[in-house]
Amino acid sequence: MILAGELPGGARIAELALVDLLGVSRTPIRAALVRLEQEGLLESLRNGGFAVRTFSENDASDAIELRGTVEGMAARLAAERGAPAAVLAGASACLARIDDVLARPALDDDAFLAYVTLNREFHQLLSEMSGSAVVQREIERVVNLPFASPSAFVVLQANAPRARDMLVVAQDQHRQVLEAITRREGSRAEALMREHSRIARRNLGEVMRQRAEDLARMPAARLIRKRSP
Repeated sequence: MILAGELPGGARIAELALVDLLGVSRTPIRAALVRLEQEGLLESLRNGGFAVRTFSENDASDAIELRGTVEGMAARLAAERGAPAAVLAGASACLARIDDVLARPALDDDAFLAYVTLNREFHQLLSEMSGSAVVQREIERVVNLPFASPSAFVVLQANAPRARDMLVVAQDQHRQVLEAITRREGSRAEALMREHSRIARRNLGEVMRQRAEDLARMPAARLIRKRSP
C-alpha cells in the first residue's frame, strides 16, 4: 500500500483497520509494522502507533548515494574475489536482452517496463557477484526504499526528449562495470558503479520538478517532500 502510493507520507497507520482488511491477528500486523519501521518506511509516533515516513529530497539523494556506495563495494569484491562464472554469464545475457530493448524502433511504455525489469535483474546479479551475504543484505535494505532502487525514475523518463540517450549511457556503464569485474579490476569496478548511481541522483532533481500528473506515474514520489520554491 505504501509502495503503491495508496498511503502518502504522514498517513497514520491504524493496526485494527489492517486487521479487518487483511483478516489476520494483530501479532503479525505488529511484526510487519516494526519491520517496515526498521526498513525506514514507517516512523513510530510518541503516543503509539506508526505513520508513513516522509522523506526530504536530501534524504532521497542520500539513499541513492548509499546504494551506489554499497553496490560499488559489491562490484569491487566481485572483481577481487572472482565472480562465479554462471553469474557472470547471466549478467552478460541480461545486458544482451537490454540491448534488444534499446534497439526497438520506439521506446514506448512497454519498452521502458522491460528495461526496468532487466535493469533490476542486472543489479541483483551484481549483488550476488559480491559473494558477501552482508553486502547483499545491505543492498536489499536500501533498494527497499522505493526511490532508491536502480529503476526508481526510469518510467518517468519515457517522455523525455533524450530518453533513449539516457538509457544508452546507463547501459554503457553496465558493460564497463561488468568488463572491469571480469578483468579483476576492483578499484575501477567500484568507481564505475558509484558513478552509475549518480545518474539516479541527477534524475531525482528532474523528477521532482515534474508536474503533479506526471509524478502520479511514480507512486513513491508521494513519500518525498518537495523543496519550497
